[in-house]
Amino acid sequence: MLKFLLGAAAGYVLGARAGHERYEQLVRTYHRVADHPAVQGAAGVVRARVEEVMNGPRHTVDSTANGHRH
Repeated sequence: MLKFLLGAAAGYVLGARAGHERYEQLVRTYHRVADHPAVQGAAGVVRARVEEVMNGPRHTVDSTANGHRH
């Protein structure tokens, strides 16, 4: 989400400097890249991995020596 906001802010600044037409061109390019199947696939893989890590089993560390209880 942060990258999206930074990209949007950069696009706004560049668009304001280059004029509205250039801004629209940047927005179209962004959407074309964001909608590309390879980008969507990579985003899906990353999203799945993040969910797996966030929702995975919670491991606890055994505080006894070598993991054996005496």
